[in-house]
Amino acid sequence: MGPGGPVCSRLVAGFWRLRKWDYSTEVLDRFVRSCIDHGVTTMDHADIYGDYTCEEHFGRVIGLEPSLRQSMEIVTKCGIMLQNSHTRPGITHQHYNTGADCIISSVDRSLAMLQTDYLDVLLIHRPDTLMNADETAEAFQTLARDGKVKYFGVSNFTNTQTSLLQSRLPFPLITNQIECSVFKPEPMYDGILDYCQQHRINPMAWSPLGGGQLFNEHDDRATALRDVLSSVGREAGGFGPEQVALAWLLHHPSAIFPVLGTGKTDRIASASASVEISLSREQWYRIWSASTGKPVP
Repeated sequence: MGPGGPVCSRLVAGFWRLRKWDYSTEVLDRFVRSCIDHGVTTMDHADIYGDYTCEEHFGRVIGLEPSLRQSMEIVTKCGIMLQNSHTRPGITHQHYNTGADCIISSVDRSLAMLQTDYLDVLLIHRPDTLMNADETAEAFQTLARDGKVKYFGVSNFTNTQTSLLQSRLPFPLITNQIECSVFKPEPMYDGILDYCQQHRINPMAWSPLGGGQLFNEHDDRATALRDVLSSVGREAGGFGPEQVALAWLLHHPSAIFPVLGTGKTDRIASASASVEISLSREQWYRIWSASTGKPVP
């Protein structure tokens, strides 16, 4: 991921819904091992997921067998201060904090919760209008020097916000985690993915299947997308629409890393097959036209 960055799996397992899955540690352990067995070795977290509880639950899996940590890459995020949190009370208005002390204390907590002594990647979760780039960059450099974080990136940043933070760092930001899917193709023409490709930043895509819209929505756009994705899947060798939707992202030259949100082993296995799908340019643009509702000009 990025020049000189970590070796990550092209599909990433996302754990923002872990609390809703209601898995025991033993069941979660089996799920994580299944992800790794299917080549999905990169695990995406954030300090706030599950009201600050998901990292701790995941960490119990590493606690069962610490050597499992060497089989995965851990990404986590910080910077959002949740309002009325049951686990961290006292915040009456949700806000952002990218101050150095806040970043470093958040990382220390994540390390303790995840039962690891380093993070592969740390991201700033959301753009902070009050971000002092010098101070945020200082925190990054301190964490890197102390061996607590290997690589850094951002999430949901605009190009200028990314450029500002990068201008203060002696090492490259390796990713920008953004919302991108067949239902949310805007990063493909609003300059975000152009910037990533220009600066050799490999984006991560959250909600890569549109948050379930592929199967749950029944409007004209969703129906057209399902029809085209199904047709292309048959042409490509018998793949399903979900697999083709992921392959569509994987085909983009910015080298997108989709973040899967499922907790089901069979869907991880199905998604892992998407890396094998080869789309022609014509097929890719057929999907683009269904996504945007426009013919190619």
